[in-house]
Amino acid sequence: MARIGILGLGNWGTALALVWCKDGHNVLGWTVEQEVYKSMMSSHENKKYLPGFKIPELDCTMEINDVTEACEILVLALPSYAILEVVDMIIPSLRPSHLLVDLAKGLAPSSEGGSGMISEAIERRISEAGMSNQVVVMTGPTIAPEVARGVITSALVACHDTIVAQRVAERLSTDSLILTPAGDPVGAELWGAYKNCVALACGLVDGLKDTIGGDNLKAALVLSGYNEGLGLLRKMGADPNTAFGPAGIGDLYVTATSPRSRNRTLGEKLGSGKSLQESLEEMHMVAEGVRATRMFLKRSERMGHPTPFLSTLGRLLDGVIGVEDAVRKMVGAYEVK
Repeated sequence: MARIGILGLGNWGTALALVWCKDGHNVLGWTVEQEVYKSMMSSHENKKYLPGFKIPELDCTMEINDVTEACEILVLALPSYAILEVVDMIIPSLRPSHLLVDLAKGLAPSSEGGSGMISEAIERRISEAGMSNQVVVMTGPTIAPEVARGVITSALVACHDTIVAQRVAERLSTDSLILTPAGDPVGAELWGAYKNCVALACGLVDGLKDTIGGDNLKAALVLSGYNEGLGLLRKMGADPNTAFGPAGIGDLYVTATSPRSRNRTLGEKLGSGKSLQESLEEMHMVAEGVRATRMFLKRSERMGHPTPFLSTLGRLLDGVIGVEDAVRKMVGAYEVK
């Protein structure tokens, strides 16, 4: 039985809390949202992010020090734009025994100098504080409501120290949540972020369902986006094998096709004719694909690596080209290698 602290009670953090509570672990959730805290305390349900699932075993707090004092495993279930700020909050109270599990994925914010992954930025902050706590990246095809209702789900837990990854996988796996250890956190994190770009593009097809949209077009976009990712992420340091596991093609498939996928949903809104601003305002959960697209574009331009699929998606997000023109160009970006 583990003492798990979940920092951030969005739908994914809440779903993990439910699964681990059911498995007998002691779980404490932290949130900055009064609405979420009151909902959890009064009805044991996160009505904002994961309605319909009661978690009476879950304790909840708005004091972050409560989590670091009571828990040994700290799960960072936070959007990429906020995670480093929260890491700075917990570092003063970190103990050597604390293990951090990073659920955010991708390139660190521009304030970090535009280099490195989020997990590497976390490790750097810990090192600068004179500590050496391990950071594990967790990613995979994990639609939160399905995890919450017990659908069998596979995810990757990756760490530079494969023994640590193995221990985390053994300790936190359940009957329905199957965690596979790996030693490529950079690749796991890169694919975990990149798949959101492809899902965003695939959502455009659903928004075009009354005109040129269809399964054939969506398959062509998945192929083109995945193919571009194989080259780009390998050049950025990902192990090529990671592309074919839960963090790669597995996560890309579910995020690009599921009706519950936030990035696919955002793409659908754009495809139906709404502006980016209108689409974002209609969503109360963060869709990381917009930020990921722009950050991958900056990195690929710096490396001098051509990314026609991402470049076209970026031009669409910036309002430079229309949706139909964009999907045609993204399909055309595919090259046989």
